[in-house]
Amino acid sequence: MKLFFGRMIATVVAVVSCVGAFAQGEVEDYKRAFSAPQRFAWNKVTGTVSEVTWTKEGDKLYYRLHEKDGDKYVIVDPATKSKSYHSTLKEVRAALGIPEPQPQPRNAYRGPQREQKHWMVTDPENEGMPVRSPDGKQEAFIKNYNIYVRDVESRKERQVTIDGGMGFYYSVYMRWSEDGTRLACSKLRRAEKHYVSFVESSPRDQLQPKLHTMEYCKPGDDLDYREPRVVDVASGKVYVPDGGLYPQQYDLGHPYWLGGNDKIYFEYNERGHKVYRLLEYSVASGVTRPIVEETSEKFVNYSRLYRRFINDGKELLWTSERDNHNHIYLYDVESAQVKCQITKGEWYVRDIVNVDEQNRQITFRASGMNRKEDPYLQHYYRIDMDGKNLVALTPEEGEHQARFSPDRSMLVDTYSKADMEPRVELRDAKSGKLIMKLEQADASALKAEGWQQPEVFAAPGRDGKTLMWGLIQRPSNFDPNKKYPVIEYIYSGPGSAYVPKEFKSLNWDMMPLAELGFIVVQLDAMGTSFRSKEFEEVCYKNLKDAGLPDRIEWIKAAAKKYPYMDIENVGIYGCSAGGQESTAAVLQYPEFYKAAYSACGCHDNRMDKIWWNEQWMGYPIDESYAQSSNVEMAHKLSRPLMLVVGEMDDNVDPASTMQLVNALIKAGKDFELVVLPGERHTMGGSFGEHKRYDFFVENLMHKFAPKWSELK
Repeated sequence: MKLFFGRMIATVVAVVSCVGAFAQGEVEDYKRAFSAPQRFAWNKVTGTVSEVTWTKEGDKLYYRLHEKDGDKYVIVDPATKSKSYHSTLKEVRAALGIPEPQPQPRNAYRGPQREQKHWMVTDPENEGMPVRSPDGKQEAFIKNYNIYVRDVESRKERQVTIDGGMGFYYSVYMRWSEDGTRLACSKLRRAEKHYVSFVESSPRDQLQPKLHTMEYCKPGDDLDYREPRVVDVASGKVYVPDGGLYPQQYDLGHPYWLGGNDKIYFEYNERGHKVYRLLEYSVASGVTRPIVEETSEKFVNYSRLYRRFINDGKELLWTSERDNHNHIYLYDVESAQVKCQITKGEWYVRDIVNVDEQNRQITFRASGMNRKEDPYLQHYYRIDMDGKNLVALTPEEGEHQARFSPDRSMLVDTYSKADMEPRVELRDAKSGKLIMKLEQADASALKAEGWQQPEVFAAPGRDGKTLMWGLIQRPSNFDPNKKYPVIEYIYSGPGSAYVPKEFKSLNWDMMPLAELGFIVVQLDAMGTSFRSKEFEEVCYKNLKDAGLPDRIEWIKAAAKKYPYMDIENVGIYGCSAGGQESTAAVLQYPEFYKAAYSACGCHDNRMDKIWWNEQWMGYPIDESYAQSSNVEMAHKLSRPLMLVVGEMDDNVDPASTMQLVNALIKAGKDFELVVLPGERHTMGGSFGEHKRYDFFVENLMHKFAPKWSELK
């Protein structure tokens, strides 16, 4: 830091007269930033609703209402459109005739507890509880790598399969056929496991460091291989589906029955994610065939896939991005053909909420259907399975969250926007018709504290026509006559969208930092989700893109509208994928982004977890991985960079940051490194937050940050 300040002196002297006038990045600004969570606490918003609960009969509902003088409970009677107010939940239960819940004995037995494993650790599938037959008389279990069956009453057991061994054994995940004569099961061949290690420098329970090792699979590593089986319990005969339709596995789901004892179903996710199949195998015919096959030249985003068999397994509901938007399809299982594309259009199905098989209707959430509003705002809809009679159940503009009555005849709709306080309404869940307005939140107390409402802003991206949507956050002492450096908070990892759409009293990623005297922005650019498949696929083999060309155009458009945004002093920060992207910004676009704070970044996609990186960067590993690597681009650094890493990061291998550090050192580049002892995957915590404040004050405001002792 001494060398850094030495280089800064000339600049600081040159702008010292401005510093006093601007009063940005000073002690008082820091105090406002650090106190933002208290000043802008959620409990200062009145009229907010929580704990929405329907009665068992569904004829009434109650909720907790937060008001200035304290919380109260409200009972709503939809039939009379009336509300009654109560001081306690006990009063509510008494008024509705709901018995008080009985406390559970403190030492009540909760059954056997399995150890919670880290999410990166794969299940060896060699231990588990026995699986009981439909009639309850037999149970199947794994012993000596094979399937055994025992009589529940006599406890007499016998070996059913004989082909299991140490290297290729039967999995504990088995399912009995409907008549109890067969088992759907799998054999598993375990791949050699890969590990990462961490040194915990300052453990709490001893003086000396500790070495930790955990399973961690990276792009290109070998994966487990699974083969489905059907086993005849009486004879031990094993039926094996044709493996030609599931050869190069990223994942193969465990097989299951849809009634009967002939056909099993399982799902195949091909390595590289360009093919995804729902497969059927018939023991009688010996035929394995795809019921659904999703293919893509780039990737099938398998996290989008919804599946549900209906009509006793004769039909299948399935979601797909095959027409560039995520929509619902109805399949005939026997013919393996689409009977109907239930939803269609340039909008996006986000989630299926309910399937009413009897009335053949689907309730779902979607965004982008209303072209006059932010395309990310989610609404609830209902549609018939023939694609007709689409009904908007929550028509008001906003981000909606519904609580349906038990019979799904009514719903409580809570909706808001980033720039609009929450509103709560009761609606008919068949027609969407308003039954009664319930509550409307009020942020007056926040505004009295100087709270600045974020601005929803849209501007075209790199193509000059597609709107990018984001937020602009100003400080509480905002003065349009001043100049404000701009900081972008970035998380552009594909697979989702990240800009908050609901009302928040405090956006942790933006508001406290803005209080220092910055304008902070966030947007969803190309490479993120929920607009179209084409929009998201910009990231394919190209994570270095990070939507940065769109972000630059968006910020320029905002600065053109608001001249107080200092376009010559733009910084960027983020964590994880955002750590990778913020560093990539200063490496690729130093003429625009003048400083970056990057925490726990996956700076080289070859060093990060397999499921994230092979999904977007593809398989096998090719030159695109190196082309997107910050390590390979390290020699380009010409702007201030602060790297932050938790030494115990069990999400992104800390070596990803340290290899970037190594490359920067070899290239003779100046940068700052903050290593946090004992920390895992983190933006930096309170220490890192303070370092981030100082970093941007010094590099965007071009002034000395206050001494930490001055802020106590």
